[in-house]
Amino acid sequence: MTVRVLEAVPNFSEGRDLRLVQAIADVMRAAGADVLDWTADREHHRSVITVAGPPAAVEDAAVAAARVARERIDLRGHAGVHPRIGAVDVMPFVPLAGLTLDEARDSAHRVGRRIALEIGIPVYYYAHASDPPGRGLAGLRRGGFEAIAGEWPAGRIPDVLPDGWSHRGAHPTAGAVCVGARNVLLAWNVNVGGVALDTLKDVARGLRESGGGIVGLRALAFRLAGRDTVQLSMNLENVETAAPMTVFARIEAEISACGGRIEGTEIIGLVPDRLVLDAAAERLRLAPGTTARLLSRRLVSHLAG
Repeated sequence: MTVRVLEAVPNFSEGRDLRLVQAIADVMRAAGADVLDWTADREHHRSVITVAGPPAAVEDAAVAAARVARERIDLRGHAGVHPRIGAVDVMPFVPLAGLTLDEARDSAHRVGRRIALEIGIPVYYYAHASDPPGRGLAGLRRGGFEAIAGEWPAGRIPDVLPDGWSHRGAHPTAGAVCVGARNVLLAWNVNVGGVALDTLKDVARGLRESGGGIVGLRALAFRLAGRDTVQLSMNLENVETAAPMTVFARIEAEISACGGRIEGTEIIGLVPDRLVLDAAAERLRLAPGTTARLLSRRLVSHLAG
């Protein structure tokens, strides 16, 4: 029998009330999903919970989490450096074993409909779940919750609205949810010293794909007042086609050219094998083909088959 493992990595607009973040993780676990990891950040005012399990259990867990977020997160008083439009801001589904990306898309569509019809929050589809596939998050989140609170911006009507929706814009407190399907990505923050925020914004603009930089890289620059530092916040959307260590080397070179330095790197959620493999291969000068024999990959392949 083939093992089927689906991952969900919902991002919530709450990074300061750790009891609430734990409560959301608890309801996801109670719904049958395995909670693999959760992180929270005060400056971003955002948390990320990673769960995995059979598709039906993960779908139930995602809906249960959205219900708690709608009841307990009010975006009218929310302020953090990270862009957001929803109490559950993004809800991506990732095929880990025994599943295709199309099957993850089907899960995203089932969950999107349930969030809209059972919980009452409008839903956008993105990445592989959108029609046509490939819609990005940047356009959906432009202007944040405030841009969609009163009236939907032109061209941004959600894909799924709750039955009998009477508002001209988003849910008054919970906003809207971006539900997607994608492959494993690397979410990371690089803390930088020795450069001003405006300079780091220029670096981010040149690094990201939309600025003609690295394909699949999304990058924003923030000032974290509570830590007295500036930060590059990034997603590398396909770690199999864009080597993370190659990307990191370019980031390091760009920052060094501006007179700055990297002071630390934070990985959000679970760490993709590719990041550690590349770093180890480079440092140890591993022979070609060595990383293909990674034990965890062979074990997953064995279990899935």
